[in-house]
Amino acid sequence: MIKLFKVKEKQKELAENANGKTPAKKQSAGELRLHKDISELNLPKTCIISFPNGKDDLMNFEVTIRPDEGYYLGGTFLFSFQVPSIYPHEAPKVKCKTKVYHPNIDLEGNVCLNILREDWKPVLNINTVIYGLFHLFTQPNYEDPLNHDAAAILRDNPKLFESNVRRAMAGGYVGQTFFPRCM
Repeated sequence: MIKLFKVKEKQKELAENANGKTPAKKQSAGELRLHKDISELNLPKTCIISFPNGKDDLMNFEVTIRPDEGYYLGGTFLFSFQVPSIYPHEAPKVKCKTKVYHPNIDLEGNVCLNILREDWKPVLNINTVIYGLFHLFTQPNYEDPLNHDAAAILRDNPKLFESNVRRAMAGGYVGQTFFPRCM
């Protein structure tokens, strides 16, 4: 029985090649799951997904977040997603491409979000990750920082933190670090 299926697959492949068609590339389990996740996305109106390499490259995409409340109101933040072929058994790699003054995002764009690290589980999906990123902008967390200076200021002096965020988003210096405009 198994050989029958193998023979039929081989015949189909030979027939497609004879007709001048290139054989269809098989999608990995990770690509299939990602396709399902993307088709079921239910994003807030402040989040937009795009595919800079075209729809044929689902494993690499970008998400733009424009917070509508909190310290980062009015900002535009771009994140790149690289989804591993063994997704959902491994979390996507997410980087912030916008330089931002944030306790949970360092100056290289690394993101500190528990569901991207130790709390990742295969039942989680892209929608969950995007909502987690959105939540970082509405509720920055000084208890688990990547940018320790920003976290300390948020914890000890929220008014100064807000002023620093506004200065950084408008395009300016916070301490010795320059932040390009992202508003």
